[in-house]
Amino acid sequence: MRLYGKLILGILIVAVLALAAVGGNYALTRLRQPPSDIPTVRVLRGPLELRVYTTGELRPGQTATLVAPPVGGVLQIIHLVKSGTAVKKDDVVAEFDPSEQQYNLEQSQSQLDEAEQQIKKMKAEAAVRAAQDKEALMRAQFDVRRAELTIKGNDLLGAIEARKNVINLEEARRKLDQLERDIKSKASSDQADLAVLGVTRTRAMMTMKMAQQSIDNMILRAPIDGYVALGQNRDASGGIYFSGMELPEFNEGDQTYPGRVIAQVVGIERMEILSKVSEIDRGTLDSGQAIDVQVDALPQKRFTGTIKSLAGMAGSSSIFFDDVGATNTFDASFEMDPRGMKLNPGVSARVMIRSGSVKDALSLPRQALFQKEGKPVVYVKRAESWEPCPVQIKYLTESRAVIDGIAEGTEVALVNPELKKSATAGKSGPLAPIIGGVIQ
Repeated sequence: MRLYGKLILGILIVAVLALAAVGGNYALTRLRQPPSDIPTVRVLRGPLELRVYTTGELRPGQTATLVAPPVGGVLQIIHLVKSGTAVKKDDVVAEFDPSEQQYNLEQSQSQLDEAEQQIKKMKAEAAVRAAQDKEALMRAQFDVRRAELTIKGNDLLGAIEARKNVINLEEARRKLDQLERDIKSKASSDQADLAVLGVTRTRAMMTMKMAQQSIDNMILRAPIDGYVALGQNRDASGGIYFSGMELPEFNEGDQTYPGRVIAQVVGIERMEILSKVSEIDRGTLDSGQAIDVQVDALPQKRFTGTIKSLAGMAGSSSIFFDDVGATNTFDASFEMDPRGMKLNPGVSARVMIRSGSVKDALSLPRQALFQKEGKPVVYVKRAESWEPCPVQIKYLTESRAVIDGIAEGTEVALVNPELKKSATAGKSGPLAPIIGGVIQ
């Protein structure tokens, strides 16, 4: 019995030692194996459709501003539609009190009538004087002719009578010459007086035309179809205005001054989206390309449109962080067809552009791109370590990147091994995150 117990104890000791040896070998094997918790992906070759995605803000494709007319004095609004009212082209949006302009029109009309009456009177008087001068001129010419005939008989007369006839001829000619000069002077004077009255009449006509135009300008009409957005009445606070102050909209009965923005008519037939595209995407885009739009306020609807314009140069403050780090951006505007729906300006929208396709492209997920020392890199698995490999980015889609500088089938990391190592060692520090990668 004692021998049997010793046998059992020996077997137990041997079993414990064997288990300890197996556990030690397993732990040593685990330490020698490379870390296997880093997900990887392989570089693929094949056709890839290029799609550019961006977001922007809806803006009306056409906006017309209605301002108070440029007339002197204070203007009072006697009619004004409400904000949000749908209007057609030439519909009345606002009216101002035209009393002062109508008074000016009546005054100008009175001045015009008076000038025309004076012109008619002067022309009639000039016609009478012309008839009288014509008669006097004929009489003076007759006197000269008679004196000329009389002087022909001087040979038969005495010296005294002959001298008298000569004197009469000289006097008749002098009177004729004086009369001709007076007639010309009167005609010039009449023309000058008529010219002055003509200027007075022209001035009155111009004043009347301006008054009529001012009356017409008292009515503000919609130049396009759209919705009315009333302006803020800065004159309601007595001219005192500071940043952040809430001002009321214009209302009927308000007084304002020329040049104030009374309302805007926001066109709804076409809408625009203001956005930005990255430097890499800019090279694949051109004006006129078709787009698909999803408005965040109407996620179940899809709209179509085109690229309206693309900036030729990047803006001074147009930098954003992407898979390749700090990238220049270009202003872009897209034209969208709202399909008759009322869309509010300021709503965000997502734009998708099919910019082409690549038949034979080396691509990988954008999550596999990182930035190291200012250059895009991927981490390639080399035996039991990871090595950063610089790549050149040709195109970017929403999920994949077309690259160059690495072979097909290469296994790359989907997370940054260096960050993983730093996190494991407890040495992680502040980093700037980017979409699909991390800046080193």
